[in-house]
Amino acid sequence: MDTLRGVAHKYRDNVDTDVIIPARYLVSSDPAFLAQHCMEDIDAEFVKRVKLGDIIVGGSNFGCGSSREHAPMAIRASGVSCVIAKSFARIFFRNSFNRGLPLFECPEAVDAVQAGDELEVDLSKGVIRNLTREEEYRAKPFEPFMMELLQAGGLVEYTRRRLQASKKG
Repeated sequence: MDTLRGVAHKYRDNVDTDVIIPARYLVSSDPAFLAQHCMEDIDAEFVKRVKLGDIIVGGSNFGCGSSREHAPMAIRASGVSCVIAKSFARIFFRNSFNRGLPLFECPEAVDAVQAGDELEVDLSKGVIRNLTREEEYRAKPFEPFMMELLQAGGLVEYTRRRLQASKKG
């Protein structure tokens, strides 16, 4: 999981959690159900276009609004491998890592990337390559603990594994 590759889906500033997964779908916490409605109020064709590994590119304050964990859950379940934005709402940032969804803050990449560009992201180095435009951008790489969380699939799975390991040891 150190390198991700996918097509960019680009969005504006202030994409809030109500746009990522509209409140009318919060009747369920089933990731597959949420994925069917991910981004539909801002991009009705998103769920038809998104492919496993694709990358969302957003502007400033991505994930603002309510603190629901359904938003990163819907994004991850839709097949998106990571989100790159100029900045993230702090609660969304933490909820995303808790759910195993990597996020990168990289204004330079956001300004340069266009919808449809093919991107490659090296999680451990923070390097974002735009394969379409033959450009490279740098984001802050993840701390080792954050990489452990992501590799485990999020906080719950990380904790479960740690508890199992402690019972064996």
